[in-house]
Amino acid sequence: MTALAPYACKPEDSRGRLSPEQLSTFRSPWQRDRDRIIHSSAFRRLKHKTQVFVEQDGEAYRGDYFRTRLTHTIEVAQVARTIAGALSLNTDLAETVALAHDLGHPPFGHTGEDALAVLMEPYGGFDHNAQALRIVTRLERHYADFDGLNLTWESLEGIAKHNGPVTGDLPYALAEVNADWDLELATNASAEAQVAAVADDIAYNHHDLHDGLRAGLFTEGDLAELPVIGPAFADVDRLYPDLDAQRRRYEALRRVFGVMVEDVIAVAENRLAALQPQSVDDIRGMEGPIIRFSKPLYQNIKAIKSFLFQRMYRAPSVVVERKSVTQMVNDMFPLFLDTPECMPDQWHRAALALPDRTERARLVLDYVAGMTDRFAIAEHHRLFPDSSN
Repeated sequence: MTALAPYACKPEDSRGRLSPEQLSTFRSPWQRDRDRIIHSSAFRRLKHKTQVFVEQDGEAYRGDYFRTRLTHTIEVAQVARTIAGALSLNTDLAETVALAHDLGHPPFGHTGEDALAVLMEPYGGFDHNAQALRIVTRLERHYADFDGLNLTWESLEGIAKHNGPVTGDLPYALAEVNADWDLELATNASAEAQVAAVADDIAYNHHDLHDGLRAGLFTEGDLAELPVIGPAFADVDRLYPDLDAQRRRYEALRRVFGVMVEDVIAVAENRLAALQPQSVDDIRGMEGPIIRFSKPLYQNIKAIKSFLFQRMYRAPSVVVERKSVTQMVNDMFPLFLDTPECMPDQWHRAALALPDRTERARLVLDYVAGMTDRFAIAEHHRLFPDSSN
């Protein structure tokens, strides 16, 4: 096993768990965290939560090859392990944060998140990172000695700081967790957690190109003028002039993926060599992240993201879908809030025990945000059978 760098998180230095437990005889703290995440109910539900395309029948771009939250999460974990290993970081912690980063996503991707954020504005708002923390500290209830998964401080920190240091007004779900255990939100996360965050960017930029092509929202020709992608296709055409279309696409996007991974590793190696951090706290105290894209590649990725936004995330067919599923969320949330008996008995009884409307709204949010796409669609059809959605 490769020795860890001085600035890597080391198992023996972990700040432990909020509810003390005996150490495992054969697993590190972060291997244990990883395993608990994989066995959680919220992780299993990612199988039927979508990235961009909603899981419904009858549309041309539906199919088993498009990414779900689960397959996306697995891809992020793979990238995180690769980068962390190359930098002599703790691969177990990087993988753990990667596996947990999307647990708080509601049904219908970012469309569902946008709808819930508006509905929850009077009650403390909604943020999927904060909801992930709520899940792993409160909502998963399988263990006899504690609610949640009782993850280590380092894993919770990585989830909380997925988008970097957190300042200003906190989402209520994050504020509750931070009140129980100070996650030092104003500092950078560990290098391992930063790796997981960048791996998320790499994975979705790569697979959204694949999915958009498969869905017919754009063609390889449309990508020819984009930075990084155009040269990758040209390189494949030079090396394999008679390659069939499917292999050509895969080979080119594989190169795009490699460019992003190699760039992050090279930038990190250069910055680490220049700054010489001697501990994980040195990483946390730095001005800005240590794990990031180079400035030229960052600008190129911005151009790719702009293309995807226009041609995929706001494609006419996707916009129609967004409107439809937004209406589903807008129908169900107030119904459950005002008529909690429409929820299953367990949730109904819990709601009736909460006379405070804000607390009840937050419970309804837990229920709706935990739905998979297919369950949300089925529930909406049950509750609103005459709806055209």
